[in-house]
Amino acid sequence: MAICTVFVAMPVRGDDSAAAVGAGGLVARRETRVAMAKEVLKISPSKVVVDYDFWNDTDEDVTTEVAFPIPPYEHGPDEWPAEKTSFSDFRLTVDGEPVKYQAESRAFLKGKEITGVLNADRIDIATFGHYDWKKDRAPEFARLPNAEQSRLVKLGLFDSDEPWGNWTVHLQYHWTQVFPAKSTVHIRHEYTPIQGFEMMPRATIRKALHESLLAGDPEVDATYGAEDAKLLGSFCPEPRFLKSLERSMTSAQVEDAAYGHPHWVDFILTSANTWKQPIKDFTLTVEREAQRAGESRTMVSFCSPERAEVQKIDAEHFQVHLTNLVPKAELRIGFFDVPDVKAANSSSVK
Repeated sequence: MAICTVFVAMPVRGDDSAAAVGAGGLVARRETRVAMAKEVLKISPSKVVVDYDFWNDTDEDVTTEVAFPIPPYEHGPDEWPAEKTSFSDFRLTVDGEPVKYQAESRAFLKGKEITGVLNADRIDIATFGHYDWKKDRAPEFARLPNAEQSRLVKLGLFDSDEPWGNWTVHLQYHWTQVFPAKSTVHIRHEYTPIQGFEMMPRATIRKALHESLLAGDPEVDATYGAEDAKLLGSFCPEPRFLKSLERSMTSAQVEDAAYGHPHWVDFILTSANTWKQPIKDFTLTVEREAQRAGESRTMVSFCSPERAEVQKIDAEHFQVHLTNLVPKAELRIGFFDVPDVKAANSSSVK
């Protein structure tokens, strides 16, 4: 598939990993009377902004519920804080004016809905009782009588030794929207994405580039290599990209040069299919971060929708334009941090 490759300076990450949380576009309740005449999607590591022109071609006003669904999330030491996973900085405007929306939170434990139990005790579902990471306490749980705390622990909603809320949150932001007859409504929403990140051994890049890896290569075992190969493939890297990536990792004489550092943003593009199909006019713009000289550089690769050509707009922006698009797959934009060879060789670790 078509890709783009970008070089930009960014700091190298640590040796941990995390999965991306893929949010997406606005969802209608199967509203086939309103078309997405235009969608302009801008993605960078720090922000996602989506502009829509919705067109009601009927002779009557259409009033419908519109939602921004949040992927289900949980609470725990290995999870992102609820402030992030709830996309609490979500912003919405309609025809240039800010719009207030409602937040609907539901809680599930082992497949059973327990929303009513938590609401009865006035425990906020989306924030797990306004859990405070610094103080390691959930004040809305702590204020309850001991007998009620014990009951919730017995039900499995909280742990006995840690104030962890054990439920899964199903959250959506929603509002009622009027689409006037024979008119266009412009809607914009934006939020900070939750990136995935990983350390990827150089052997995985070599394997993808040369299509085979010598048996018994000590740099990568079969299971870990297969997982990394699948991740690498999700960015649709072309041979030219892989060659440049491997060359950068090989040339840099620094301690972590044996690893690439991909991080990525996921976007649920198929949410557009809840509206009248197709998207008449679709534009995707990928934006690189500001350059930081002397640090690591970033290479960017992604699967272009419908294998469309990627146009370089300027040094920082790359664009895909399509008409009459019916999305068949989600988007994943990959950013690969690699050592800055010139900077690394001037102060190499030997």
